[in-house]
Amino acid sequence: MADLHFGDDQPTDAERAAVDAVLAPADAATVAETERLVRGGRSRRHGLRHLLLPVLHSLQHEIGWISPGGLNCAAERLGVPPAEAYGVATFYELLRTTDLGHRDDVVHVCVDPSCALAGNDDLRASLEASGARVHASPCLGQCERAPALFIQGVGRPDRVPADDEEDFRLPQAGDTGLRVLRRVGEVDPTSLDSYRQHGGYRALAQAVDMGPEAVIDAVSESGLSGRGGAAFPTGIKWRAVAQEPGPDKHVVANCDESEPGTFKDRIVCERDPFALIESMTIAGLATGSPHGWIYIRGEYPRATARLKGAIAQARAAGLLGDDVAGSGLRFDIEVRRGAGAYICGEETALFNSIEGFRGEPRNKPPFPTTHGLFSQPTAINNPETLINVLDIVTDGPEAYRSVGTERSPGTRLFCLSGRVAVPGLYEVPFGTTLGELLALAGGPVGALAAVLLGGAAGVFVGSDALDMPLTLEDAREAGATLGSGVVTAFDDTVDMQAVVVRIAEFFRDESCGQCVPCRVGTQRQHEVLVELQSSGQPLAPQRAELIDDMALAMVDASICGLGHTAASAVRSALALGLIGNSP
Repeated sequence: MADLHFGDDQPTDAERAAVDAVLAPADAATVAETERLVRGGRSRRHGLRHLLLPVLHSLQHEIGWISPGGLNCAAERLGVPPAEAYGVATFYELLRTTDLGHRDDVVHVCVDPSCALAGNDDLRASLEASGARVHASPCLGQCERAPALFIQGVGRPDRVPADDEEDFRLPQAGDTGLRVLRRVGEVDPTSLDSYRQHGGYRALAQAVDMGPEAVIDAVSESGLSGRGGAAFPTGIKWRAVAQEPGPDKHVVANCDESEPGTFKDRIVCERDPFALIESMTIAGLATGSPHGWIYIRGEYPRATARLKGAIAQARAAGLLGDDVAGSGLRFDIEVRRGAGAYICGEETALFNSIEGFRGEPRNKPPFPTTHGLFSQPTAINNPETLINVLDIVTDGPEAYRSVGTERSPGTRLFCLSGRVAVPGLYEVPFGTTLGELLALAGGPVGALAAVLLGGAAGVFVGSDALDMPLTLEDAREAGATLGSGVVTAFDDTVDMQAVVVRIAEFFRDESCGQCVPCRVGTQRQHEVLVELQSSGQPLAPQRAELIDDMALAMVDASICGLGHTAASAVRSALALGLIGNSP
């Protein structure tokens, strides 16, 4: 089969240096000997391919784009076919394979709902007037301080200038009921000593004394479920991985929160990174997994730096490595930075991305607990899920279940943005009503028209849902979802038609294109909504039927959750009468 080649394009010295910054000189899938090439074989190639995305990041960062010569250099060093390397490079929002003729920083400005409500158009206009190179971006995970921007540097660190380190404060600061967030804003996130002074690493010591089976029993008895959206029981997942034979297993923290309206992982990783490192270590020891991976959004430079710093300090203190905390067990963590792809929040797409392939979901079964990262048993969890394990280990499952409800025990993080008085990250017990949660944020601003629960993949609910308890069971009964904890409020001055069109555009752009139902369905859904918006007329019955038919096809036949939920918000907006009625 023919492969794509870039002819005789050669890398510049700067591009070679960018590749060398990631790869040691000995890291090559092919080794030259005089006129001959001695190939390292499939195992050597596969052993290096997972470095493809870091190499592409390095080229993008240092050069400003990924040229044919730079891509040739990366492909040759890693033993990756050029066509496949090109396919990966063109998959991500933050990587460019076209030379735009200048090397200025790129300012990404969010265009999703919370930032649109906060005046992102005015921000974009002012930046463009100042000569900045502006890129319209999907959600940047900064919804509590909208309108958001992220500066992608060329030859300098990426940064988020709106984040004032000195002014950060949780809206619930001082609340004694906080669990996951109790250290946020109190602990120095750059200091292992500070973390230990706030109770850090007591849970790991206790977990070592308890042993793997007792830790998994405690997690199972607690009823802890996933906080990334799927709500799968954590204990069942960990036990399945622990029961798999063989030494090569993995624990993965999925920090690629790209759901519009979500920013909880960013705040936790920036402000309490050691908690994630400690909880991942417990997961590794409990499941018998020596390898840990953190996959984090490319738009989170501060969180990435904090996590890398925490890993280095933990390793130096003997809390990671070949003998974790004197246990005789091995566990260490690598950080992988995403490059702007919503689909990589799907667990199997994330695995492919780490492995150096396009971030496209895999068919299930097999499931990650048997065939996950590198086709090996893998426990993958959201940071919020993992950090809950610390209290379960130190205080016991009964104490964990002392708040919340029988079927939804514990607390939950919610990301509030949009038309609320105090946007921010809130932690409340499961069972708190939607109205009570909004009241914590100072209440709605203006006359509440709707609330989007669960983000773009969620559903709209009306003001009559304020008495709904925020539990997994109550949301399910109401035909809603808590998803990843998004709560975006809209008042009656908001153009809901524009909001829904943007949600449809988001899914059209973020579909990986691998399966026809999602690739075509998201495109056609967006076209119908644009047509409705431009016509100014009510939605005709046959067009409403078309939306339902497309939604059914995507739910039934799409490979992953993106297609399954791409029409959820649209259909709920129609059902509530937020769109589609006479003007």
